[in-house]
Amino acid sequence: MAKNTICVWYDKHAEEAARFYAETFPDSSVGAIHRAPGDYPAGQQGDVLVVHFTVCGVACIGLNGGPQIKHNEAFSFQISTETQEETDRYWNAIVDNGGEESECGWCKDKWGVSWQITPRVLMEALSAGGPAAKRAFDAMMTMRKIDVAAIEAARRG
Repeated sequence: MAKNTICVWYDKHAEEAARFYAETFPDSSVGAIHRAPGDYPAGQQGDVLVVHFTVCGVACIGLNGGPQIKHNEAFSFQISTETQEETDRYWNAIVDNGGEESECGWCKDKWGVSWQITPRVLMEALSAGGPAAKRAFDAMMTMRKIDVAAIEAARRG
């Protein structure tokens, strides 16, 4: 067991979400599934309560805790991509599976979990500082899904 595990609260679809993540992202899988040993406020004995899973090698558990806690952008998974094709693949998988687009490379999956699909070239441009970083930042601020070619062009000026 990992010393630090991210716990993600779901209403009741932790297993479905974990299976989607495992099918979508490399180095991702679904592990143990624990069922409730008794009734609880959000479910009944025998319902899926906790799902162990990994997303890109990061240990997580999904807790089916009920509808009282809602996701927001204060927590997100950030997935680093190498190409526009990889960026498109992950973005489209999330959005086309009942998710929704947001701004600046952010989107939400159908369970409300926020994702940042972030091309490496964007982070490199922002880390460089100076006018090139400002141009890349300004370009990013106009985007939903990040356009790698547009970020590279902005960085070059």
